[in-house]
Amino acid sequence: MYNALKTTDILLPREGVDLEKWAVVACDQFTAQPEYWEKARALVGDAPSALNLVLPEAWLGESDARIPAIHAAMDRCLADGTLASAVKDGFVLVERATSAGTRPGLVVALDLDAYDYRPGSQSLIRATEGTVLERVPPRAKVRRNAPLELPHVMMLIDDPADSVIGPLAAKKDALRPLYDFELMLGGGRLRGWAVEGADTQGVFDAIDALLAGADGLLYAVGDGNHSLAAAKQCWEEVARTLTPEQRESHPARLKENGAEAGAGDDLVAFDGAGNEWRFKFAEHPLRLLQAFLDDYMSRHPEAAIDYIHGEDALRGLIARPDALGFMPRAFDKAELFGYIRRFGVLPRKTFSMGEATDKRYYVEARKIV
Repeated sequence: MYNALKTTDILLPREGVDLEKWAVVACDQFTAQPEYWEKARALVGDAPSALNLVLPEAWLGESDARIPAIHAAMDRCLADGTLASAVKDGFVLVERATSAGTRPGLVVALDLDAYDYRPGSQSLIRATEGTVLERVPPRAKVRRNAPLELPHVMMLIDDPADSVIGPLAAKKDALRPLYDFELMLGGGRLRGWAVEGADTQGVFDAIDALLAGADGLLYAVGDGNHSLAAAKQCWEEVARTLTPEQRESHPARLKENGAEAGAGDDLVAFDGAGNEWRFKFAEHPLRLLQAFLDDYMSRHPEAAIDYIHGEDALRGLIARPDALGFMPRAFDKAELFGYIRRFGVLPRKTFSMGEATDKRYYVEARKIV
């Protein structure tokens, strides 16, 4: 069975690199809080850091100047040995301590030919939310001609029995340790182990078993959909220049809601003056809320909208008389795959895994040229 899963060669910083300064949170976080990124820059100083290899969206207006510097920094990391091979033809088991508890995961490669973010897609890998097409070109510009990728995309699998990651986590003490360190600026702690040799086969077998009952949807993009869309665009550009044989192995391939006012926590609206309104819905309110926002914005072009991760950040940004915030209830993980199969993608920017500081940090890297 074709499950789109691939082992890959994974790079990590050489011994001696301060990993707390190396690892930085995903570039699409704290977009309205540039002070966070200034703190990160001050903490990093002149030390080797993934901050030099990514473009935080808070600095997107400086992309023309920053992108050549990013590519040059990637070249230097490869030339001077800052990044070196840590796992050969394998995966990395990760364990992340976050504000919501411990989150296990697996760093893998997936085939971009199995991913399609367009609404109505029936691909093996699908977006969980609508893709804002204008957000793709800036990300593609960073990735295009880059020798490295540092992923922050988080994929989800519908695995209530924990058959894929659970067996690896149970034997982590027998795996080769790779790192164990505190993440900067309240990101929690991160540990990693190499998954190599025979241990990779157990992952493939478990994924194949999930595929048999997946009804065509095996992987859902939990975070980083626009970065994945950019990778897809760049891969398609590269693929047009390759023979069929080269394509196979190239490293770059890789019902309406009813609402009523009253007691309920499905959706909370509030303003900067302390007013608050609560609503309950027959189903999760995401689609109805986005439809309302789209309609409002079409009739009020002078207004602006932003999508914020975290209640504290949202409340901080609406502390002004002309602002209004909407906070839908958390999307339970048990709802996700059924919702995607039924309706397709969620409205854009409405699914996110945890608070901003709980997002994936850049640690591992991979050559893509």
